[in-house]
Amino acid sequence: MSGQPVPCSPAELSTLFLFEKLDADQLDRLCREGRVEVFEPGPVYTEGDPATCFFVLLEGTIVMSRRVGGDDVEISRSSQRGVYAGAMQAYLAGADQARYKGSARVNEPSRFFVLPAETFSAILRDWFPMAVHLLEGMFFGSQNTQRAIGQRERLLALGSLSAGLTHELNNPAAAAVRATSALRERVAKMRQKLGAIAAGPYKRHTLEILVEIQERTAEKVAKATPLTPLEASDREDALADWLDDHDVAGGWQLAPTFVQAGLDTDWLDQVAAAVDEETLQGAVHWLNYTVETELLMNEIEDSTTRISHLVGAAKQYSQLDRAPYQVADVHELLDSTLLMLSGKMGPGVKVVKEYDRTLPKIPSYPSELNQVWTNLIDNAVSAMGGEGTLTVRTALDHDNLLIEFRDTGPGVPVEIRDRIFDPFFTTKPVGEGTGLGLDISWRIVANKHHGSIHVESVPGDTRFQVRLPLTVTDTSEEPS
Repeated sequence: MSGQPVPCSPAELSTLFLFEKLDADQLDRLCREGRVEVFEPGPVYTEGDPATCFFVLLEGTIVMSRRVGGDDVEISRSSQRGVYAGAMQAYLAGADQARYKGSARVNEPSRFFVLPAETFSAILRDWFPMAVHLLEGMFFGSQNTQRAIGQRERLLALGSLSAGLTHELNNPAAAAVRATSALRERVAKMRQKLGAIAAGPYKRHTLEILVEIQERTAEKVAKATPLTPLEASDREDALADWLDDHDVAGGWQLAPTFVQAGLDTDWLDQVAAAVDEETLQGAVHWLNYTVETELLMNEIEDSTTRISHLVGAAKQYSQLDRAPYQVADVHELLDSTLLMLSGKMGPGVKVVKEYDRTLPKIPSYPSELNQVWTNLIDNAVSAMGGEGTLTVRTALDHDNLLIEFRDTGPGVPVEIRDRIFDPFFTTKPVGEGTGLGLDISWRIVANKHHGSIHVESVPGDTRFQVRLPLTVTDTSEEPS
């Protein structure tokens, strides 16, 4: 500190709102055990330094700031006589209270009344013992409440994600079970039809051609491309007409399956050329079982792949088998979170991804960043009432990686915009929010990753912007 000591006046102290109720002896003690100092433009104290003094502004302007990433972000500025800062919680026991929670500077010569932290604590305990006990109880009670609610919020979030994951897993699992049951039935019928064909009057060359067509059919099913509804309808009509013209029973039932497999009348012509008219119907139905079998196996493969992706997303989201601190790709983290929350978002929310895939991986705590994404996405979906567009964008912003969540909700009112990151502040109805989601997100981003969260909002366009440094920083500070 660069303060210059000047005489202390009890009469001047008595004019401050903080000391106006003190008697003459108390004012004399303050002047005797404290001091008045003049600070030239520059720092008064720095965030993280030992909290050695309690400061009361007598004259000038004090500017308060917090460190966010590599920058000091101004949080307040005041010229009101009597405003105070510094070791305001010196009366509390514990190392956590022994350091300044922010920085203070002056931009003009300013006078302060300065009390050493130990003296400030002793005076409070001597003069206001009951108030000290009440303040201690309120402070530690608030901390315990915040910790308990934070744990409950994480449990509620885990329960919600578990329910969503169970729902998402149930759909492909049920589809795989249904497809497996249908596949067993189709294979059984294929064996029966194969036996009928083998017992029929087929020549060996004809059977070889049918087997060759079967193999080529399986390949076409694997490479089938999706058709528009109009194209599919036209092809179904053409196939049904071909089957009717060749006296193949149940053509209207076979046609949709053949269209789904990517087959057309040219394929049917090849089948008709390989067999005579009497055995065409049996051959077509036998090949239909082949087509159905391939389609069912595709369905099983799609379902099990979906399950595998969901399990992988859950694993990525929770980072169960990863080191807590690692170099991670934020796009993988965002994708896993979006997938985990897809069931909760519902069909009314359209998700748009605007990723810059050229961005590098960054040093981070991935599981905690996933918690940040969860809170911001959940808030956006809640703000939109389940109807709207959520846009997730990544970009390079100087030496930071920008992750932006944009929703089309009604926006954050100007009068509360500065409070949304405060602990316990919430705009949700009673019972629907704890007011800790954004506070936890801010502490994870700012304290643990040395980044920042900023909100810009107008009706129909609300953007929460997270900036994370690209380079390795000191991550030793845990979010409290």
